[in-house]
Amino acid sequence: MLSKEDQRRFEQITRNLRESDPAFFARLDNRARGRRGRWLLLLTVVLWAALPATTVLAGRIAGAIFAVVLVTNAALMWRFRQRWL
Repeated sequence: MLSKEDQRRFEQITRNLRESDPAFFARLDNRARGRRGRWLLLLTVVLWAALPATTVLAGRIAGAIFAVVLVTNAALMWRFRQRWL
């Protein structure tokens, strides 16, 4: 955890860098979006792989919960659609 003075200094450096090199911040923003997409894709694969076993072992309610989570995940992936990998 940074002290208040260190946090203020960090924000000042960040602001100066953003103003002096906007292309650098654009590249960082693109990398963060790519990471989000990879996590959503990984979550989708894991949930689809676990869905049959969970439904058999834990019942229909667990399967229904997984289905809702998968639909939500699909909506997020559609919302943030881009190059995933």
